[in-house]
Amino acid sequence: METDLAAAYERCRELHKRHGRTYYLATRLLPRWKRRHVHALYGFTRYADEIVDRTGDLPPAERAARLTDWSDRFVAGLHGAPVDDPLLPAVLHTIAAFDLDRADFSSFLRSMAMDLTVASYPTYDDVLDYMEGSAAVIGTMMLPILGSSDPAAAREPARQLGFAFQLTNFIRDVAEDLDRGRTYLPDEDLAKFGVDRDDLTDAARRQVSPPRVRELIEFEVSRAQAHYAAAAPGILLLEPASQACMRTAYALYGGILDEIAAAGFDVFARRAVVPNRRRLAVAGRSLLTRPGAPVPLPGPARGAG
Repeated sequence: METDLAAAYERCRELHKRHGRTYYLATRLLPRWKRRHVHALYGFTRYADEIVDRTGDLPPAERAARLTDWSDRFVAGLHGAPVDDPLLPAVLHTIAAFDLDRADFSSFLRSMAMDLTVASYPTYDDVLDYMEGSAAVIGTMMLPILGSSDPAAAREPARQLGFAFQLTNFIRDVAEDLDRGRTYLPDEDLAKFGVDRDDLTDAARRQVSPPRVRELIEFEVSRAQAHYAAAAPGILLLEPASQACMRTAYALYGGILDEIAAAGFDVFARRAVVPNRRRLAVAGRSLLTRPGAPVPLPGPARGAG
């Protein structure tokens, strides 16, 4: 049993290292005993995401059936049933070790199921409803592992950081999501800037954004930066040993927005990435920053040009 558990944690770590480069780097700044639990949560979310997004050649009904089957095995495991799965033993062990809120996991799986049927979102409130499960609950799942001097006060900033990270991904990956038949930027925002899905599809095909699409992206970047600002106070409420990790993740995900701004808010010309040299510099600076020091907020969006 212990061998199976170790293998499950290792499987989660491999998934994290392969698919979550930014967050994996940040996680390496945590005390060793905490890292495997973060890997377990990442493995859970990544595996569900892969069922939804990496099986696009299958009919939607079969993808839904696979997600339901895996979700049912997870829920059975929560109730003590033996689990035959390469990573769920680690997830279940982490949930038990920190008494994580089971409702957060149900909310996450609900959002994953939405990806099988929902192609767009009319309003930002609708996007927030989706992100509540896909992102905010990940912040609250992580909080007991990271530790906090005031968990109640740290809860909302943790949720806001989840929103910030998820919206950053949505902004950067518009073309990738279009390929999957989905848009996460609200329909009302597209209409505000005179943009429709055909405009986004054309920009992706041509790999260049017209001015109105850049204006839309600039608006979404400003919205994401507001979530980062709301999240920043929560980092100071974390256990000192966890602050370097979250400072690094905060700065690197926020750095994606900086790269988008530097490219004139054209997310179709190339995929925005933070250069490796900057990634390592941020991690080193975070390690040297004393716990409790102010967290630099992301800069205001620069005008497109």
